[in-house]
Amino acid sequence: MVQVSISCPVNPSEDPEKVLSAVMSIFPDAFMELGEGAYGGTAPGLDHFSKQIRRQRILDATRAVMISNMRGNRTRLMLNKQVATVGKISFADRNPVLGAIEVTIEDEDLQALIDRVAPITVDGEEVVA
Repeated sequence: MVQVSISCPVNPSEDPEKVLSAVMSIFPDAFMELGEGAYGGTAPGLDHFSKQIRRQRILDATRAVMISNMRGNRTRLMLNKQVATVGKISFADRNPVLGAIEVTIEDEDLQALIDRVAPITVDGEEVVA
């Protein structure tokens, strides 16, 4: 079963509600709580995320990031917080100025999960096995 953990810093210069809105635009079914200078929480799955990467046509980039960050049954994504405020997904650089939305994904069969969420493409079209 997939486990999706989300954390996102809230800087003193940021409106916490806008930061939460950015996270929820990518994970609308997430359960988030504001703690000491950051939101933390979980999402029940990756359905909305998967639909968004298809709409944005970034399956290959997403797949590459997920695979390159695999460690055992876990992978990690760093999403650009500012881009998320407009409902888009963009992968963050190593140390973004305002911080990033950090998403940790765990699954017993992580490779199969990646194949479902961000399948292999040929000429921009999903390869159906």
